[in-house]
Amino acid sequence: MTDLKTRITEDVKTAMKAGDKARVSTLRMLTAEMKQREVVDAVELTDAVVISAIEKMVKQRRDSEAQYRSGNRPELADKEAQEIALLLAYLPQQLTAAEVDALIAQAIAETGAAGGKDMGKVMAWLKPKVAGKADMGKLSGLIKGKLG
Repeated sequence: MTDLKTRITEDVKTAMKAGDKARVSTLRMLTAEMKQREVVDAVELTDAVVISAIEKMVKQRRDSEAQYRSGNRPELADKEAQEIALLLAYLPQQLTAAEVDALIAQAIAETGAAGGKDMGKVMAWLKPKVAGKADMGKLSGLIKGKLG
């Protein structure tokens, strides 16, 4: 078992013993997503795969939270926000804006990117370095801004 999967499994047990229903519910959704990737997608469950699953779930919850807020459903939006906070605790520490800018500059320099048509090269170079440490959607926007 990977370190992250082991940690999540132990946290489920701890939350169950403590009677923390919200935490148990969120962590069970996460373990179901991990099992989905392991069995249906037939991938080996590494920390990178688990991080990818967590990122997907965080993105889904951010979308839901925004929709609930625009639909004037603050109680549901707050529930999504709590789940996001719980899931973010399992991701590596996020990069600062300065670190992201430095990595983008390095990626552009090393790939020789000159314009928007080279965006794929820059993203391919950056993706393994920022996996789980930065929002890829925001990163994409920053790269577009730099490549003009």
